Amino acid sequence: MISRQWRGLAKPSHAEKYVDHLRQDTFPKLQKIPGFISGSILRRNIPNGVEFLIVTIWESVDAIERFAGTDVETAIVPLSVQEMMVDYDNRVLHYEIVQ
Repeated sequence: MISRQWRGLAKPSHAEKYVDHLRQDTFPKLQKIPGFISGSILRRNIPNGVEFLIVTIWESVDAIERFAGTDVETAIVPLSVQEMMVDYDNRVLHYEIVQ
């Protein structure tokens, strides 16, 4: 299994809107992709805004390719989300889940 991790820093006034976007749009779409297992939303308040770490779990890199394309490290950040952010990662990190 593979953990895919992405970090974004939301404008404080857009933090709840971003969570709603994940719950109502992103995660329902991911659940339809074969090989997607689960996703988590982690958040913390920092001086510049609200930092989010989005962690998704996938069966394999092939499953991630169904979502992200052949360059699996490319972050998929819709324009509507970009507008909610102060800063965000353009690349994601992947970790093999050992246990």
